[in-house]
Amino acid sequence: MKRDVLIVDDDARIRASLAEALSRSDTTVRTAADAASALRSLAESPADIVLADVRMPGMDGLELLRLLRERAPQVAVVLMTAYDDLPTVATAMREGAADFLVKPLDLHQLRGVINKVFDDRAARAVATRAPAPDVAERSYELIGHDPRMVGIFKTIGQVSATRANVVIRGESGTGKELIARAIHSNSPHAREPFVPVNCTALPATLLESELFGHVKGSFTGAAGDRRGRFALAGKGTIFLDEIGDTSLEFQGKLLRVLQEHEYYPVGAETSQRTEARVIAATHRDLEALVGGGEFREDLYYRLRVVEIVVPPLRDRISDLPPLAEHLVRKASRAVGRESPLLAPETVETLLAHSWPGNVRELENCLTRAVVLARGDVIRPEDLALGPRGPAAHRLTTLEEAEKEHVAHVLEATHGHKSRTAEILGISRPRLDRLIQKYGLGGLTRTGERAARDAE
Repeated sequence: MKRDVLIVDDDARIRASLAEALSRSDTTVRTAADAASALRSLAESPADIVLADVRMPGMDGLELLRLLRERAPQVAVVLMTAYDDLPTVATAMREGAADFLVKPLDLHQLRGVINKVFDDRAARAVATRAPAPDVAERSYELIGHDPRMVGIFKTIGQVSATRANVVIRGESGTGKELIARAIHSNSPHAREPFVPVNCTALPATLLESELFGHVKGSFTGAAGDRRGRFALAGKGTIFLDEIGDTSLEFQGKLLRVLQEHEYYPVGAETSQRTEARVIAATHRDLEALVGGGEFREDLYYRLRVVEIVVPPLRDRISDLPPLAEHLVRKASRAVGRESPLLAPETVETLLAHSWPGNVRELENCLTRAVVLARGDVIRPEDLALGPRGPAAHRLTTLEEAEKEHVAHVLEATHGHKSRTAEILGISRPRLDRLIQKYGLGGLTRTGERAARDAE
């Protein structure tokens, strides 16, 4: 079957090299320097595949994609760019791009994409999707050039337009909640609530009440009716973090919600309907839990309509430099200072670290560096990473480490509670509880007095 490919790129060298690489006896390759020229070429003679750059003068690749979805939905559009940020990838995949490739292009991968378009053409149903919020204006804090991360960006764009349940798996600190928020924010129900629930933070007896609500008198302390998280979510998203740590009894009740889309508040005699989408996350091996009888197999398959596996930071270390720059800018905004630069030797130090705590550890490290750096450049000594290896770290309990870190950030912000909570990525009420738990009120009062004196 004869193939007709149109290459659209404002770089003449790229057009020429791709045309040479793709031209074969069964493939006709045409080129265009911009979207307007491409549209004129397509009006004269249709193409099977349009391979278009995203960033071009005038109409960009995303606009060209939208036009072709409307005017010529039979044309497969493959976008390519050197800037593989989540909003661009998610928008492209949501709006019907056949694929999204990152420059410099892997010609073997490109040929594979083209072959797949033709192999799947007979089975492909081209659907016009309803407009959704412009994700280009959103910030998901998901950054990565690694092929696995680009694949996750694509999946986010595809699954966000559906109501399918999703399981996100990965080590602690890899950004599972960020991915869940990205799916929600890129969905048609983005204006509805996103309701996160940490399943390990509540005892099993309270988790049911937290999610489903309760009626007055249903248990000791139930002084009145209370709406649960499912009711609060409406048509939005319930994010169940660490679902692998829940009890079998709770799993059975959650299964009913997923099957029947209804639940009983604790103590209630009548059920309530829910339209909320469920996204679950875990750092545990669910298959092993199912095999050991610790997780219901039927719930596992109900949740795992779509599975996203997030790689640890050490396995995508090439993403660290751009991710570090982003986190430095974020921390700088939080503490109200100009964003310092990362010295080349600092980046080398970051690349050499193993990051057992993944992106969360990197963020904490860089936040500390931003707070403590004396000049406009972050040096290796500002990172406080120390030598690598197990002997280099003082072994402490999780509570000791938490207390030490909260105290450190409080000191760095001079006791400013709101700023401390923002840097730690927690709510103000949770910070107040931690301050009370660890007896850190003295640090806060000192900061509050200093703030009053400054006024």
